[in-house]
Order: sequence, then structure tokens, then C-alpha cells
Amino acid sequence: MTELSNRQSDILNIARASGRVTVEDLARRFEVSAQTIRKDLNDLCDRRSMTRVHGGAIIASGVENLAYEARRFVAAEEKKAIGAAAAAQIPNGCSLFINIGTTTEEVASALTAHEDLLVITNNLNVAMLLYRLPRIEVIVAGGTVRRADGAVIGSTANNLITQFKVDYAIIGASAIDEEGALLDFDYREVQAAQAIIANARSVMLVADSTKLSRNAPVRIAHLSQIHTFVTDLPLPAGLQAICNSRGIEVIAAMPDKPADVA
Repeated sequence: MTELSNRQSDILNIARASGRVTVEDLARRFEVSAQTIRKDLNDLCDRRSMTRVHGGAIIASGVENLAYEARRFVAAEEKKAIGAAAAAQIPNGCSLFINIGTTTEEVASALTAHEDLLVITNNLNVAMLLYRLPRIEVIVAGGTVRRADGAVIGSTANNLITQFKVDYAIIGASAIDEEGALLDFDYREVQAAQAIIANARSVMLVADSTKLSRNAPVRIAHLSQIHTFVTDLPLPAGLQAICNSRGIEVIAAMPDKPADVA
């Protein structure tokens, strides 16, 4: 395989810094055609350095997650739509876990008008979004705070989670494979997610379609263990079949959004 061009190396560096690049921005930055940029991105994807998403590409990572600020940027519009659609499924007067993740944080943002909620979370960003609201009570799991993203992880946090049995759990995943495995990068984070799943009456997965083209090494659970899957686009046929066979409700928050293009 040929070496990367200088422009392709620069594209990779830009993507590592910001999480996502777009064809339009890159064409303007490098003063080349959109077709030239698409070829660069396709070459980088063939090398498994990047993954194509609608209008551009993101860094492909199989063993280490993107930095927190970069993750917030990736699929930001889709995550906001997913958050609103997920929050619409949560009634007033219930209890819920909200797990670590930028998409779960969008769910929390969309819950601010709800009333009489009890929210247990191991995500300091979620706690900061909700704790001032008079009709929402927030309980934060204790333990080690991961400096990179405000996640609370470890056995102390997991032990608190197991003290509750809540109505709903809101969880995310860094990757979802074609067999329906939900995957993540940090085994300590996965242990918290597994405790959350085990102690909720209804489990809601919130994940955008870019997660279907990523890899991660640690297994959280399987689609069969959730009850509702809120995403942006309709699912590929294989995953939709799994959901149909298990009675999992699938909610596409942006069903009319164009699919990823090359």
C-alpha cells in the first residue's frame, strides 16, 4: 500500500484533533475539489484509519476511544435529536439511571422540563445539568472520577448502583457490531453499565448510526438485553431483524436524514 500523501496526513491530524472532518471544510482548507477530498477519505478508510459518515469521516478507533471533546463534536446534531426522542419516552414521576456518554448527556439535557424524577448517575456532566432543577432529584455515584470526561467509575460507584431498582436505564455504547453486541473501551465503565442494566425494569439504548461502523474491545451486553433502541437512522436489516425477533422497540429520531455517502 502506498504511503499517505502530505494532505492525507494532515487530514488525519485534523480529524484526531476535532473528531470529525467534512468534505466541504477540507476542500476549502486545502483548496481542492470535493471529489479530491472524497478520494482522500476513501483511501484513509481503506487503510482503516477513518470511517465515513454523512458528509465526511471520523477517526476509526478499535482499542482507544476518541477524546471527550472530540466525541461531543461527532454526530452532534444526531445526538441532540436522539436525546429529545429518548426523553419523550420517559414519563414524569419515575426513577432512572443515566450512564456515561455524550449521547446520554443529550438525553439529560432534554429532560429538564420533566417533573418528579429521581436520577441516579455516574456521569458528573449529567449531574451538573440536572441538580439545580427543583423537580428532579439527583443522586451521584461515588468513586474515582475519570478526569478526561467526568465519569465516575470503580467498585464504589457500582455498589451504589446495585442499591436501586429503577424504572428506566439510559445507556450508550461506543460500538455495535452486526451480531448485536454492544461494545465499549474501558472495562470499568462496562462494569457500571452492566450493573445499570441489571437493576432497571426497562433499558433504553441511545446510540447514533456512526457506532455501527466502529469497533471496541469490551462487551457491555447484547441488544437482546435492552427494550428500546433510540438512534438517528433506520437500522440495517440484520440489526432490525434482531430487534424484531426480541420485541425491541426501535425509534429513529431522524428517519429522513440522508444515509452516509461515499
